[in-house]
Amino acid sequence: MSNWTTVTEFLLLGFSDTQQLQILHFVIFLVVYLAALVGNLLVITAVTTDHHLHSPMYYFLENFSILDLGSISVIVPKSMANSLLNNRIISYAGCVSQVFFFFLFCTAGFALLTIMAYDRYVAICKPLHYGIIMNRRACIQMAACAWTAGAINSALLTGNTFRLPFCHSNIINQFFCEIPQLLKLSCSDTNHRELAAIVFSVCSGLGCLVFIVVSYVQVFTAVWRIPSEQGRQKAFSTCIPHLIVVSLFLSTTGIAYLKPVSDSPSPLDLLAAVLYCVVPPLMNPVIYSMRNKEIQAALKQLLHRLILCKTNLPIFVS
Repeated sequence: MSNWTTVTEFLLLGFSDTQQLQILHFVIFLVVYLAALVGNLLVITAVTTDHHLHSPMYYFLENFSILDLGSISVIVPKSMANSLLNNRIISYAGCVSQVFFFFLFCTAGFALLTIMAYDRYVAICKPLHYGIIMNRRACIQMAACAWTAGAINSALLTGNTFRLPFCHSNIINQFFCEIPQLLKLSCSDTNHRELAAIVFSVCSGLGCLVFIVVSYVQVFTAVWRIPSEQGRQKAFSTCIPHLIVVSLFLSTTGIAYLKPVSDSPSPLDLLAAVLYCVVPPLMNPVIYSMRNKEIQAALKQLLHRLILCKTNLPIFVS
């Protein structure tokens, strides 16, 4: 029998062994994290406080920003702390939590993107029935289904991964707990588990992707029938940001998970992980803000109120 040892902690791969580069990594991640935090919080606050944005599309966008905040907060702060403290350790429970919550937020995010495509389809192809179909109760139920689907998928993937015994090593060749890297550490044959996880995730993802494509084929067919140029531009302005976000999500995730998993540390693996963990939560608020005039107006009003509130604060002189 093999001498299996119980793993109580894992060692994550750092971006560099040099202290100066570790500090540089900390500073870059700190700036990126704060930018993502501020951007998504501004979107959430703008949608919550502006009554003009109390519609299904912006309700789903608010949920999506919450998911973006969750996904980047699960990964980046731990990586920053490790770089600052020159420490690569993550506990077994911390690794389980990181895997579970990251996949919960990512899966729920893609499910929500699918629901947002359906929302655009109903708004443009069935405008007279929009208020009936996309009522408040239906929107809450759809958002709850997205979160539930994320939790179920994440529980299956996490349970499937951490049921395995780890004995080859406790060194993860990544800056966070990533399932493909964890499977490489297992003592048992993981081919069937890898295949099952891949098939399940791919089928779920393809189902959502097909739904999005079919929805937008009908949306663009309907948009080209709109007689006025202004009407077409308004319809496109609400669809294009969503399509860009979907493309960003799929491209970064595809780069990370469709490439072969290397057995040794690779800068390409780190770069791919940064692309799908850090870039989407940072860019999504920018994409929606740049292409959506209603969001721009709401953000301007919000910033204006914040500035007025700050300038009107009383100054007490002791």
